[in-house]
Amino acid sequence: MRKIVHIVGARPQFIKLAPLVHKSKDIFESVIIHTGQHYDRAMSDCFFDDLDIPNPAYNLNIGSANHGKQTAEMLAGIEDVLLKEKPDAVIVYGDTNTTLAGAMASVKLNIKTAHVEACLRSFNKTMPEEINRICVDHISSVLFVPTEVAMKNAIKEGLKDKAYLTGDIMTDSLAYGLSIVNKRSDILAKLDISKDSYYLLTLHRPYTVDNISLLTELLNKLNCLEHKVLFPIHPRTSNILRSYNIKQLANIRIISPQSYLDFIALMDNSKMILTDSGGIQKEAFILKKLCVTLRTETEWTETVQSGWNTLVNPNQDNLTDIIKSAKTQQAYPDLFGTEVTEKIIRILKEILAV
Repeated sequence: MRKIVHIVGARPQFIKLAPLVHKSKDIFESVIIHTGQHYDRAMSDCFFDDLDIPNPAYNLNIGSANHGKQTAEMLAGIEDVLLKEKPDAVIVYGDTNTTLAGAMASVKLNIKTAHVEACLRSFNKTMPEEINRICVDHISSVLFVPTEVAMKNAIKEGLKDKAYLTGDIMTDSLAYGLSIVNKRSDILAKLDISKDSYYLLTLHRPYTVDNISLLTELLNKLNCLEHKVLFPIHPRTSNILRSYNIKQLANIRIISPQSYLDFIALMDNSKMILTDSGGIQKEAFILKKLCVTLRTETEWTETVQSGWNTLVNPNQDNLTDIIKSAKTQQAYPDLFGTEVTEKIIRILKEILAV
């Protein structure tokens, strides 16, 4: 049986990993390396429990650090594991420092390296994620591309020969989560909230949360919305608010980070999703939820073009008016495909001659 090492370290990667590990268990031997990039239980361990993912064989416990130090420590730790395991292939996911370190370690050891969610581009090179994506796509052996727009990016950058348009594996992850969420989540009852009675907010990007004047102004604007804003707060954002002694606002209810299934329930029952996250924009679309993206650019331009996602600068004066005017669309295009995991497994079998 061919051996595949999966390298993950952050919430979106755990989610993407789940269907691939589940559906390939009788085809490949899977070894999971967790770099420890997300180490809080609410941002890490609970996803393995919720999604029935096998515990990682290795946890490098790298934790937080500046980009250079974090990536370097991951690179060294991953290399040691790969030398020990000698896999036939390595799979990396998304656009984090874990993704970059995993791809670099694998490629330098001449191991076939596949990138899930390849060739996304925001065209904003001040974002660390954009640098990671570009580097990983150009050094990887195989690119699993989620959308037609991403495939056009691959062609423009001369990557067509190793790129496969599979659709987005998150469709399979969410389908699995939705199939069990009602059995395992009672978060609405716990929080005493009802369907369509709240906006769901997530903020974590340095551009949004590191500038305290921007963050304060944004929260003050969101505090003026007509419905309660439910804010599962990222540990990074929580630390910043605490360090600047930012007081709780009346209409923004801050709660702790949620398990994956509880967060799906909160997304699925919200009136609208407000976020600076790339992955949550996509999850909102798959769940047929309106989304307002609090950024100046997005990797998921298709969702904006469809009308289900509105891109708005968090500095914009009429932010609350834009949020209130967002409307559900009648048309719902097939942007992210179906049976994505099966397509990826089929390609891996061909490449590894299984």
